[in-house]
Amino acid sequence: MRRTERYKVEGANSLWHVYRTVSFWKVMKCFIFIQIGRITPFMSWKNWIYRSCLKMKIGQKTSLALMVMPDSMFPERISIGDNTIIGFNTTILAHEYLIDEYRLGDVNIGSNVMIGANSTILPGVEIGDGAIVSAATLVHKDVPAGSMCGGNPMRIIYTAEEMAERKKNDVPIWQNA
Repeated sequence: MRRTERYKVEGANSLWHVYRTVSFWKVMKCFIFIQIGRITPFMSWKNWIYRSCLKMKIGQKTSLALMVMPDSMFPERISIGDNTIIGFNTTILAHEYLIDEYRLGDVNIGSNVMIGANSTILPGVEIGDGAIVSAATLVHKDVPAGSMCGGNPMRIIYTAEEMAERKKNDVPIWQNA
């Protein structure tokens, strides 16, 4: 189960009430800096923008590829470890607005993680150190450290133990056993 805080709303759907949950000016500021960061070609500049302007926790030598979309309302709830790669056009959400409630949850991505292009990470998810998330994956639950996952719905493809065994036997992770 994802770790999210749930907030009920009355009347219209929760997105209709968005500016009761987050300031319009905060959303505008986040949107502007995220758009600048999405197209900035220099990782050091991008990480500086996200750390200083959006209060995201981003480790050393972490790379967010072109067009990565961090949460535009609660980016401060995103934490990414050292030496991690977030692939092209990946979306990292720390909120979700539903019909009768909205949810907020921290997203914790470990160190030495690789997330493939066009993936979506939902709020309240933790991705452990050394994990690999294949391209176009909907990460709707935790990913254990050292494992490989993929798909929609996401499933664990190899556990950390299986990954270690493949590495020991010099078998590429993409090759069937």
